[in-house]
Amino acid sequence: MATKILGISGSLRKDSVNSKLIREAARLYGECEFLEADLNIPLYDGDLEDEHGLPDVVETLVSQIADAEAVIISTPEYNGGITGVLKNALDWVSRAKPSPWAGKPVAVMSAAAGRAGGVRAQTMLRTCMTPFSVRIAAAPEVGIASAGSEFDDEGRLVSERYQASVERLMQALKVEITG
Repeated sequence: MATKILGISGSLRKDSVNSKLIREAARLYGECEFLEADLNIPLYDGDLEDEHGLPDVVETLVSQIADAEAVIISTPEYNGGITGVLKNALDWVSRAKPSPWAGKPVAVMSAAAGRAGGVRAQTMLRTCMTPFSVRIAAAPEVGIASAGSEFDDEGRLVSERYQASVERLMQALKVEITG
């Protein structure tokens, strides 16, 4: 049976390189049932939560995380950190009880226009994931620099070096899944 993997892109852009990267990672993972999360959710507001509970779109995300055997997260780097969109989603999901994250294998990566490929955002993302007690796949960081020119028309990585890095990260994710 195919592994269930949820992809979370920290970008809402239609042609996001981070969305391309999670899709490419799933392809390079191999046989899997891949689903992309929708982070187009309202800003976290404790009053909204108190009055209405978790919004339906957040409940859907919580269920997707819980149902996945592993999660691949890719984030752009905005001003040295993760996007507000991604942080907002993590804040909302943190309100779910029980946590869908506990013990979940997670692969972290980034794609950005800059020459560092968003690795500072990865550091922040790892910090944000710590309270959830996830199992971050240990592999070399995957940070796609000058990302706008690193994908072909089908959304595949053009650089063998980046492709090899993503493959190594997906192998590390497989190890986390199988324990």
